[in-house]
Amino acid sequence: RYVIRMSFSASHLLIASKMVKDIRITYRRRHCFNNISNRVTPVKTPGGRLVAQYIAKRGKGPKCGDCGCKINGVPALRPFAYSRLAKREKNVTRTYGGSRCGTCVRNRIVRAFLIEEHKIVKKVSKPSSKKAAAK
Repeated sequence: RYVIRMSFSASHLLIASKMVKDIRITYRRRHCFNNISNRVTPVKTPGGRLVAQYIAKRGKGPKCGDCGCKINGVPALRPFAYSRLAKREKNVTRTYGGSRCGTCVRNRIVRAFLIEEHKIVKKVSKPSSKKAAAK
């Protein structure tokens, strides 16, 4: 086991020294590297021992595929945690629910509508332009 010394603020150190004599704690898992995946915080057990409690990494959450902004209504979890959620909690009840944000969906709908309108206008104006050319 690897022994680590935690750096505390002065007030935290005083409280910890009153609780137990020695504030050294050991990692409980495999390696001793001080990186993001191996962060610990000291926690006092009911038995009075100070042990290392591991801090889980924060999730980033899903992003919109078009603009890259965060999708509202979907929690930001670690990837494996999504497997424990129900389907309704992983997406938004809307077209392109958990994939695109509401603004981008609105833009897509408006763009599709305008393209269809443009096609209809072209279709209507085509026969009248032929008549004008024939005269």
